[in-house]
Amino acid sequence: MGQDSAVTLATTQQLDLQPGELWWGGAVADGQAMPFGRAPHRRDLAVSAGLIQDPEAGANQSAPILVSSSGRYVWSEQPFGYSFDGSGGLQITGSDVIVGRSGNSLRSAYQGVSADHFPGSGATPAEAMFTAPQYNTWMEMPYRPTQDAVLAYARGILDAGFPPGLLMIDDRWSHDYGTWVFDRSRFPDPRAMVDQLHAWGLPVMLWLVPFISPDSDTFRMAAREGWLIAAPGGEPVIRKWWNGYSAVPDLTDPASLAWLRAELVRLQTEVGVDGFKFDAGDLRDYRVDDQTVAPTGPTGQCEAWARFAAEFPFNELRACWKMGGQPLAQRLHDKPPHWGGDGLASLIPESIAQGLIGAGFNCPDMIGGGDVASITAGAEMDQELFVRFAQCSALFPMMQFSMAPWRVLDEQHLAAVRGAVNLRQSLLPDIMALVRHAAETAEPILRSVGYHHRGYERVHDQFLLGEDLLVAPVLERGATTRGVLIPPGRWAYLDGSVVEGPTQNKVEVSLESLPWWRRVG
Repeated sequence: MGQDSAVTLATTQQLDLQPGELWWGGAVADGQAMPFGRAPHRRDLAVSAGLIQDPEAGANQSAPILVSSSGRYVWSEQPFGYSFDGSGGLQITGSDVIVGRSGNSLRSAYQGVSADHFPGSGATPAEAMFTAPQYNTWMEMPYRPTQDAVLAYARGILDAGFPPGLLMIDDRWSHDYGTWVFDRSRFPDPRAMVDQLHAWGLPVMLWLVPFISPDSDTFRMAAREGWLIAAPGGEPVIRKWWNGYSAVPDLTDPASLAWLRAELVRLQTEVGVDGFKFDAGDLRDYRVDDQTVAPTGPTGQCEAWARFAAEFPFNELRACWKMGGQPLAQRLHDKPPHWGGDGLASLIPESIAQGLIGAGFNCPDMIGGGDVASITAGAEMDQELFVRFAQCSALFPMMQFSMAPWRVLDEQHLAAVRGAVNLRQSLLPDIMALVRHAAETAEPILRSVGYHHRGYERVHDQFLLGEDLLVAPVLERGATTRGVLIPPGRWAYLDGSVVEGPTQNKVEVSLESLPWWRRVG
């Protein structure tokens, strides 16, 4: 057993926080509000994993877990609600909620709850998702990818001196949602395209969503077979999502999943694709009165989508319920090209939050921001922001490009981005060792400084990669120096100097700088 002690609670329970006790968990979208405890904060995990200000927006990963800096944790197999009053109280509402203790630190709390409730599976997503940057067509050709454009984008990667890596073909490669066949008017020979990409060293993933366009042949077939979520009256539901209105397959129906599985395996066999980007599946897309084979509600449908994705080593999720410790690549939700809290500044705190709910194989959003709606037509990219976005992402478990750096950057800024990629490639032995450790233990790869060092719980602009690499990306426009909190130990800087912690340090930075230290004692 992972815990030192545990008790099961029902309905509503009030917990008194211990002096200085801080908490993490629940919904990744709340990452910037973590750690909880010193200010009012509430969340009902059954309603939405979205931003607390707007339950319909920003849905992302969530899990029924809270962990504290004092070794305590809260867990349930079902969603629960929680509320911090900001003055020392935590109220928990739900059934079969376990409140336990494992040691007296954040790390021991996480290790205890994960060992008992979501241990490591021993497997990882495909290694190619870590060993080179990922590339996604979304920002270069949203809703209009073509075979020629995809091949040109891939050729651009190599011609610009970037290492070959996973390439994702995003939305609208097919002619209809739910009909997973290439649109031959835009992809006349998909097998030849995939073969060429493989020859260039790029594995290929295809985007899909659990939606079926209404009044299509696929819809009529799925409705006839009873594979769709139905309303209480028995008719298939039609749901509004970000790209229209669609029917929704019942992901708890084995027959529905068998059909979808067969469609994806056919794409692998006939076209040669390596895997799939499993988009959507958000809690907001389901209702508690949906008629389904298993009456699991929104969280059950979201979890079923993730469980299905885990069948494919090449996978990516942007929304997930539970599934801690499983071999799933989980990306943060789309970010605008901003410096502040909704853009660059959100990457580290939200990625820390991902790790502390069990989503350790995590990826920041696309470099420069993946929110296509926030890109004004004809507007120039903030090149400094793009560089800092790339540098911040470079030492995450995964990094992903979409906007082509060779298109939006001049040579100076492009060289700085190449430098960040080269640093990542030089540290691959460290990264891959941590990937394997995460598979066995479910421990995060990217960790808060407070995960290992008491007193650093509120540091959210720097992070640890494992226990031995301290990373402090430059996050401010025009910065010439970077202040860093050095935790206990002896830490070697990239110039060979060694600093003894705990201490505060300030380093000079340029456009090319990505400050990091290795623990040497």
